[in-house]
Amino acid sequence: MMDSCCDDKESELAQLRGRQARVLYIVLAINALMFVVEFSAGWILNSTALLGDSLDMFGDALVYAISLFVLHRGTRARAGAALLKSGFLLLFSLLIIAEAVRKSLLGVVPEASWMGLIGFMALAANLSCLLLLYTHRSDDINMSSTWLCSRNDVIANLSVLAAAGLVMFTESFWPDLIVGVCLALLYLHSSVQVGRKAWPQWRRGDVPPADCCVGEGEVQAQASSAGCCGSSAKKS
Repeated sequence: MMDSCCDDKESELAQLRGRQARVLYIVLAINALMFVVEFSAGWILNSTALLGDSLDMFGDALVYAISLFVLHRGTRARAGAALLKSGFLLLFSLLIIAEAVRKSLLGVVPEASWMGLIGFMALAANLSCLLLLYTHRSDDINMSSTWLCSRNDVIANLSVLAAAGLVMFTESFWPDLIVGVCLALLYLHSSVQVGRKAWPQWRRGDVPPADCCVGEGEVQAQASSAGCCGSSAKKS
């Protein structure tokens, strides 16, 4: 009875992961494309804020790629993927901070109108991802954190639009520089935090689950709500 129950739950979990994967592939493509657009535009338009906000797209693309990669993998694979994300974010954050220092010395003022246009595109992209992820926000902790990240990213997009408006109003590079450096420092801090948490997990490796009803958080949650694995195990 318990084995049949757990088999059913594994089938339901596989279907859930299939639906999650379709959504994650779409938002991955959106964020990867917008990273290329925003990073390139930031470099061409001399906008540190756009470069900093492109880290948001880059980080999200990595999160979605990692979420897809670890859907059917263990703790060590998840930790390794998180370490990879940490390294890339660290590298790009330092690059943007170095570029900000160079621009402050040269006093380069970005193109505010184009900066605002790209900022609106990034905001539209994040809102689209937010809508796509909305129905899966309560599926499991992985999808919940992914949805929350996308929701918080809208704030970064709005800060870029505010910087564009201030650059246009003041004709100064400082609003763009300040917003860009703040975003880069935010992701620099995130990369360090992710790396510190992932490294011990990667070193420990995978811990095998005790039985079919223990190990996957999603299986536990769904089985508990159905009253199946827990109650059946007691009756056996």
